[in-house]
Amino acid sequence: MVSVAENDLWYKNGIIYAIDVGTFADANGDGVGDFAGMSAHLDYLVNLGVTCLWLLPFYPSPLRDNGYDVADYLNVDARYGSLADFVKFRRQASSRGIRVLVDFVPHHSSDQHPWFQAATRDADSPLHGYYYWSKKMPANPGKPSFPGAEDGTWEYVKEVDAYYRHLFYAFEPDLNLANPAVKEEILKVMSFWLELNVAGFRFDAANHILEGPDLQVHDRDAQHHLLRELTAFMRSRRGDAIFLAEADDSSEHLRGYFNNGDELQMLFNFLLAQNTFLALADQDATPIAKILGIMRDMDLPRAGQWANFLRNLDELDLERLSSEDRKRVYDAFAPHKWMRVYDRGIRRRLAPMLGGDRERIELAYSLLLTMPGTPVLMYGDEIGMGEDLDLQERWSVRTPMQWSDRPNGGFSTASAEKLIEPVITGGDYGFETLNVVAQQRDADSLLHWLERAIRQRKLAPEFGSGSYEVIRTDARSVLAHRCDWETGSIVALHNLSLEACSIRLDLEGDPDEPWTDVFSNRRYDPFNSRTEEAEIDGYGYRWLRKGGPRV
Repeated sequence: MVSVAENDLWYKNGIIYAIDVGTFADANGDGVGDFAGMSAHLDYLVNLGVTCLWLLPFYPSPLRDNGYDVADYLNVDARYGSLADFVKFRRQASSRGIRVLVDFVPHHSSDQHPWFQAATRDADSPLHGYYYWSKKMPANPGKPSFPGAEDGTWEYVKEVDAYYRHLFYAFEPDLNLANPAVKEEILKVMSFWLELNVAGFRFDAANHILEGPDLQVHDRDAQHHLLRELTAFMRSRRGDAIFLAEADDSSEHLRGYFNNGDELQMLFNFLLAQNTFLALADQDATPIAKILGIMRDMDLPRAGQWANFLRNLDELDLERLSSEDRKRVYDAFAPHKWMRVYDRGIRRRLAPMLGGDRERIELAYSLLLTMPGTPVLMYGDEIGMGEDLDLQERWSVRTPMQWSDRPNGGFSTASAEKLIEPVITGGDYGFETLNVVAQQRDADSLLHWLERAIRQRKLAPEFGSGSYEVIRTDARSVLAHRCDWETGSIVALHNLSLEACSIRLDLEGDPDEPWTDVFSNRRYDPFNSRTEEAEIDGYGYRWLRKGGPRV
């Protein structure tokens, strides 16, 4: 077991906020968000309660896949500013107590990257070996990650008379990390950004790093060694740096990504996210309780942590649900085909998925903030932004931030046709009525509610660091779970049904010690631990602390 200093576990009680640089705030009026625009809104993020920013790729790119088609890993796309602008932004964020994670995309590059350009000109070039090639179309080519957008995973290049592999889009050739030269290039990339004092990396497609040229995992232990190498290198440069990894893998393999605390520090909790929406669709807490049990049984190392989310800037991936369960989630939250994508997911934001129902939106965010792990929000979550389903694929949830009712939602002073993406206009989710300024002026807004909820979450480190268990209740619609840590004990109750109820709770300990509401959807009568019953409204939530609130 790797020894970990307490201050290296900063992420356990953090609030992570995902930003797409190009759609957050435009400072120079060219229609594209930039680092100067983000710098101007850092105090807003501090007030929200954000402690860590995850920046989607901002590297030079053709921007055919939201920047994940990287053409240069060691620079900033000129549309977002300069490298100096990034450094200034990072320093200003740090001065406000906000850490910065940058996206790390070692699985593939853009086909416009100089490496690939050289690889396709000359099969004898050392750079040709930076990618996976086959002289013939493989007999079992594998399935593309984006069915409907891509038909296959191998593409022919006439100049070298060979096929290259691409698990994602054809313009994103897969890098061959089994090649020592490629690994050295990746280490250089990590070293470069760590020298600029980033707090770590959001690790894109970490599970696919384990796959060989035929898209199969042949020697999982040997390939996990690469992840341990990358982590050891990162920690040798900055001891408190972390990997926040995307590894959408089966439950029996997830524990292996943490190893003994010497591999990845954080994993996005895809299993919890999709089962949360199943539970919301069925108004039955059982799927969440089941996943919490699986998580607890994994017994993560001390440095290991789940990164919990409701929505992210991709689709809501439901691939690991059964077809019957997936259908019920579709019926509840994406009843029309154009709301779905890749035969597995939903391309909508949370607020419209829940019909704009404020009670259910609060319930969902209360669930997020109390789940064992660290909560991750995406920009615009705090005001309940909607989506633009006229945009293709996942771009529907990547529309510009809505700051005010001024033209373009205050995102940019450019003319509308110059914007990187159109701003949502009209209706319940248009910038004219749904924006930051309007909610700052309204004491009862979702923005102010979430600010209060995040403050309470920071006073409850038990959710991020403690042991946890699901408490059995006599109502299937109610999730009750308890977290215990050195700071105390806290219980969270969530009623996923519209019907109010009174539930029996079996809480061990001194029955005379009070359990006090520290955050709830309304003022409740004190919980009576002697009768072991607690009231909770339909779509209600209660956070109960043993012995009274911490202030």
